[in-house]
Amino acid sequence: MPKPVVREEHRRRRRPTRSGTVLSGSAFVDAALRLLREHGGAGLTARRLGLVLDCDPSTLYRYFRGMDDLILAIGDRLIGQALDGWRPTGNWRNDLRGVGLRIHAAYTAHPQAAVLTASRVSGRANELAADEAVLDILRTAGFPLPDTVRIYHAFIDQTLAFAALDAASLALPKQSLRSDEEMWRSTYATLPADAYPRIAEAAPLLASRMPTSAYPTALQMILDSVGAQLDRLGGQGDR
Repeated sequence: MPKPVVREEHRRRRRPTRSGTVLSGSAFVDAALRLLREHGGAGLTARRLGLVLDCDPSTLYRYFRGMDDLILAIGDRLIGQALDGWRPTGNWRNDLRGVGLRIHAAYTAHPQAAVLTASRVSGRANELAADEAVLDILRTAGFPLPDTVRIYHAFIDQTLAFAALDAASLALPKQSLRSDEEMWRSTYATLPADAYPRIAEAAPLLASRMPTSAYPTALQMILDSVGAQLDRLGGQGDR
Protein backbone atom coordinates (compact mmCIF):
# COMPACT_ATOMS: atom_id res chain seq x y z
CA MET A 1 0.00 0.00 0.00
CA PRO A 2 1.46 3.42 -0.93
CA LYS A 3 2.35 5.72 1.91
CA PRO A 4 0.03 8.70 2.49
CA VAL A 5 1.34 12.02 1.24
CA VAL A 6 2.07 14.53 3.98
CA ARG A 7 -0.19 17.58 3.83
CA GLU A 8 1.31 20.60 2.05
CA GLU A 9 1.64 22.75 5.16
CA HIS A 10 3.65 20.02 6.90
CA ARG A 11 5.89 19.10 3.98
CA ARG A 12 8.38 21.91 3.79
CA ARG A 13 11.73 21.43 5.38
CA ARG A 14 12.31 24.60 7.39
CA ARG A 15 16.09 24.42 7.17
CA PRO A 16 18.14 23.63 4.05
CA THR A 17 20.08 20.40 3.78
CA ARG A 18 23.83 20.40 4.33
CA SER A 19 24.34 21.23 0.66
CA GLY A 20 22.03 24.25 0.94
CA THR A 21 19.00 22.70 -0.77
CA VAL A 22 15.57 23.65 0.53
CA LEU A 23 13.42 20.61 -0.10
CA SER A 24 10.03 20.86 -1.77
CA GLY A 25 7.98 19.00 -4.32
CA SER A 26 9.30 21.37 -6.97
CA ALA A 27 12.88 20.62 -5.95
CA PHE A 28 12.24 16.90 -6.46
CA VAL A 29 10.81 17.57 -9.93
CA ASP A 30 13.86 19.71 -10.80
CA ALA A 31 16.19 16.96 -9.63
CA ALA A 32 14.20 14.30 -11.52
CA LEU A 33 14.42 16.27 -14.77
CA ARG A 34 18.17 16.56 -14.29
CA LEU A 35 18.54 12.83 -13.67
CA LEU A 36 16.40 11.98 -16.68
CA ARG A 37 18.47 14.30 -18.88
CA GLU A 38 21.75 12.82 -17.69
CA HIS A 39 20.87 9.15 -17.17
CA GLY A 40 17.54 8.45 -18.89
CA GLY A 41 14.57 6.70 -17.33
CA ALA A 42 16.69 3.99 -15.73
CA GLY A 43 18.54 6.64 -13.75
CA LEU A 44 15.46 8.02 -12.03
CA THR A 45 15.47 6.31 -8.63
CA ALA A 46 14.73 7.42 -5.08
CA ARG A 47 18.35 6.69 -4.15
CA ARG A 48 19.73 8.98 -6.84
CA LEU A 49 17.22 11.67 -5.99
CA GLY A 50 18.43 11.50 -2.42
CA LEU A 51 22.04 11.89 -3.55
CA VAL A 52 21.22 14.88 -5.75
CA LEU A 53 19.18 16.61 -3.05
CA ASP A 54 21.39 15.51 -0.14
CA CYS A 55 18.54 13.84 1.72
CA ASP A 56 17.39 10.39 2.69
CA PRO A 57 15.69 8.63 -0.27
CA SER A 58 12.59 8.11 1.85
CA THR A 59 12.08 11.89 1.92
CA LEU A 60 10.50 11.51 -1.52
CA TYR A 61 7.40 10.15 0.22
CA ARG A 62 6.84 13.40 2.09
CA TYR A 63 5.97 14.97 -1.26
CA PHE A 64 4.79 12.13 -3.51
CA ARG A 65 3.01 8.82 -3.08
CA GLY A 66 5.81 7.13 -4.97
CA MET A 67 7.86 7.30 -8.13
CA ASP A 68 4.79 7.11 -10.36
CA ASP A 69 3.28 10.13 -8.62
CA LEU A 70 6.54 11.99 -9.23
CA ILE A 71 6.41 11.08 -12.93
CA LEU A 72 2.90 12.56 -13.15
CA ALA A 73 4.22 15.75 -11.55
CA ILE A 74 7.01 15.87 -14.13
CA GLY A 75 4.46 15.64 -16.94
CA ASP A 76 2.43 18.42 -15.37
CA ARG A 77 5.59 20.54 -15.12
CA LEU A 78 6.17 20.15 -18.87
CA ILE A 79 2.62 21.26 -19.65
CA GLY A 80 3.06 24.21 -17.30
CA GLN A 81 6.18 25.24 -19.19
CA ALA A 82 4.20 25.02 -22.43
CA LEU A 83 1.46 27.30 -21.13
CA ASP A 84 3.79 29.80 -19.46
CA GLY A 85 3.17 33.17 -21.07
CA TRP A 86 0.48 31.92 -23.46
CA ARG A 87 -2.67 33.98 -23.79
CA PRO A 88 -5.61 33.37 -26.15
CA THR A 89 -5.96 35.85 -29.01
CA GLY A 90 -9.54 35.09 -29.95
CA ASN A 91 -8.45 33.61 -33.28
CA TRP A 92 -9.23 29.91 -32.90
CA ARG A 93 -6.76 28.78 -35.56
CA ASN A 94 -3.85 30.77 -34.17
CA ASP A 95 -4.72 29.77 -30.62
CA LEU A 96 -4.89 26.05 -31.37
CA ARG A 97 -1.68 26.23 -33.37
CA GLY A 98 0.04 28.09 -30.55
CA VAL A 99 -1.02 25.62 -27.86
CA GLY A 100 -0.06 22.62 -29.99
CA LEU A 101 3.38 23.94 -30.91
CA ARG A 102 4.07 24.99 -27.32
CA ILE A 103 3.18 21.58 -25.89
CA HIS A 104 5.22 19.77 -28.53
CA ALA A 105 8.22 22.05 -27.92
CA ALA A 106 8.02 21.67 -24.13
CA TYR A 107 8.06 17.88 -24.36
CA THR A 108 10.82 17.64 -26.95
CA ALA A 109 12.96 20.02 -24.87
CA HIS A 110 13.01 17.23 -22.23
CA PRO A 111 12.95 14.08 -24.39
CA GLN A 112 13.71 11.55 -21.67
CA ALA A 113 10.95 13.00 -19.48
CA ALA A 114 8.56 13.14 -22.46
CA VAL A 115 9.02 9.43 -23.16
CA LEU A 116 7.83 8.69 -19.61
CA THR A 117 4.98 11.19 -19.42
CA ALA A 118 3.42 11.89 -22.84
CA SER A 119 0.99 8.99 -22.54
CA ARG A 120 -0.03 9.71 -18.95
CA VAL A 121 -3.07 11.51 -17.53
CA SER A 122 -2.29 13.32 -14.28
CA GLY A 123 -5.39 15.39 -13.56
CA ARG A 124 -3.10 18.07 -12.15
CA ALA A 125 -3.44 21.83 -12.39
CA ASN A 126 -1.45 22.51 -15.57
CA GLU A 127 -2.99 19.59 -17.45
CA LEU A 128 -6.45 20.79 -16.47
CA ALA A 129 -5.59 24.33 -17.58
CA ALA A 130 -4.45 23.07 -21.00
CA ASP A 131 -7.58 20.97 -21.45
CA GLU A 132 -9.80 23.86 -20.41
CA ALA A 133 -8.02 26.18 -22.85
CA VAL A 134 -8.40 23.85 -25.85
CA LEU A 135 -12.05 23.11 -25.10
CA ASP A 136 -12.77 26.80 -24.66
CA ILE A 137 -11.09 27.67 -27.98
CA LEU A 138 -13.30 25.19 -29.79
CA ARG A 139 -16.53 26.10 -28.03
CA THR A 140 -15.91 29.81 -28.55
CA ALA A 141 -15.27 29.15 -32.25
CA GLY A 142 -18.81 27.79 -32.50
CA PHE A 143 -18.52 24.00 -32.36
CA PRO A 144 -21.31 21.97 -30.74
CA LEU A 145 -20.20 20.08 -27.65
CA PRO A 146 -19.91 16.61 -29.30
CA ASP A 147 -17.76 18.05 -32.11
CA THR A 148 -15.69 20.00 -29.59
CA VAL A 149 -14.85 16.84 -27.65
CA ARG A 150 -14.09 14.86 -30.83
CA ILE A 151 -11.74 17.56 -32.18
CA TYR A 152 -10.13 18.08 -28.77
CA HIS A 153 -9.46 14.34 -28.58
CA ALA A 154 -7.81 14.25 -31.99
CA PHE A 155 -5.87 17.46 -31.42
CA ILE A 156 -4.40 16.63 -28.02
CA ASP A 157 -3.63 13.00 -28.87
CA GLN A 158 -1.94 14.02 -32.11
CA THR A 159 0.15 16.60 -30.26
CA LEU A 160 1.24 14.18 -27.54
CA ALA A 161 1.79 11.32 -30.00
CA PHE A 162 4.18 13.41 -32.07
CA ALA A 163 5.82 14.69 -28.90
CA ALA A 164 6.42 11.10 -27.77
CA LEU A 165 7.65 9.99 -31.20
CA ASP A 166 10.02 12.92 -31.63
CA ALA A 167 11.20 12.70 -28.03
CA ALA A 168 11.97 8.99 -28.44
CA SER A 169 14.26 9.84 -31.36
CA LEU A 170 15.92 12.68 -29.47
CA ALA A 171 16.46 10.39 -26.46
CA LEU A 172 18.45 7.91 -28.56
CA PRO A 173 22.22 7.81 -28.15
CA LYS A 174 23.71 10.37 -30.52
CA GLN A 175 25.35 7.69 -32.64
CA SER A 176 22.06 5.84 -33.11
CA LEU A 177 20.23 9.05 -33.99
CA ARG A 178 22.87 9.97 -36.57
CA SER A 179 22.71 6.47 -38.01
CA ASP A 180 18.94 6.66 -38.41
CA GLU A 181 19.13 10.05 -40.09
CA GLU A 182 21.94 8.95 -42.39
CA MET A 183 19.87 5.95 -43.55
CA TRP A 184 17.80 8.27 -45.75
CA ARG A 185 20.95 9.22 -47.67
CA SER A 186 23.02 6.05 -47.47
CA THR A 187 20.26 3.55 -48.31
CA TYR A 188 17.07 5.18 -49.53
CA ALA A 189 18.90 7.55 -51.87
CA THR A 190 20.76 4.69 -53.55
CA LEU A 191 17.87 2.32 -54.22
CA PRO A 192 17.46 1.37 -57.91
CA ALA A 193 14.70 3.24 -59.72
CA ASP A 194 13.55 0.14 -61.58
CA ALA A 195 12.73 -1.64 -58.30
CA TYR A 196 11.66 1.36 -56.20
CA PRO A 197 10.58 4.08 -58.65
CA ARG A 198 8.58 6.15 -56.16
CA ILE A 199 11.26 6.06 -53.49
CA ALA A 200 13.93 6.91 -56.06
CA GLU A 201 12.12 9.99 -57.33
CA ALA A 202 11.40 11.19 -53.80
CA ALA A 203 14.80 10.31 -52.33
CA PRO A 204 16.31 13.84 -52.21
CA LEU A 205 13.21 15.26 -50.57
CA LEU A 206 12.95 12.32 -48.18
CA ALA A 207 16.58 12.79 -47.13
CA SER A 208 16.03 16.44 -46.28
CA ARG A 209 12.58 16.12 -44.72
CA MET A 210 12.42 12.83 -42.82
CA PRO A 211 14.96 13.72 -40.10
CA THR A 212 12.72 16.65 -39.11
CA SER A 213 9.43 16.52 -37.20
CA ALA A 214 6.23 16.11 -39.20
CA TYR A 215 4.22 17.67 -36.40
CA PRO A 216 3.88 21.17 -37.91
CA THR A 217 2.54 19.61 -41.13
CA ALA A 218 0.17 17.30 -39.28
CA LEU A 219 -1.01 20.18 -37.12
CA GLN A 220 -1.74 22.27 -40.20
CA MET A 221 -3.72 19.38 -41.68
CA ILE A 222 -5.90 19.04 -38.59
CA LEU A 223 -6.45 22.81 -38.47
CA ASP A 224 -7.53 22.79 -42.11
CA SER A 225 -9.93 19.95 -41.36
CA VAL A 226 -11.34 21.80 -38.36
CA GLY A 227 -11.73 24.96 -40.42
CA ALA A 228 -13.59 23.10 -43.18
CA GLN A 229 -15.96 21.60 -40.60
CA LEU A 230 -16.57 25.02 -39.08
CA ASP A 231 -17.48 26.33 -42.53
CA ARG A 232 -20.00 23.54 -42.95
CA LEU A 233 -21.50 24.38 -39.56
CA GLY A 234 -21.79 28.02 -40.54
CA GLY A 235 -19.52 29.07 -37.67
CA GLN A 236 -18.57 32.71 -37.38
CA GLY A 237 -15.06 32.09 -36.00
CA ASP A 238 -12.04 33.34 -37.94
CA ARG A 239 -10.96 30.68 -40.43
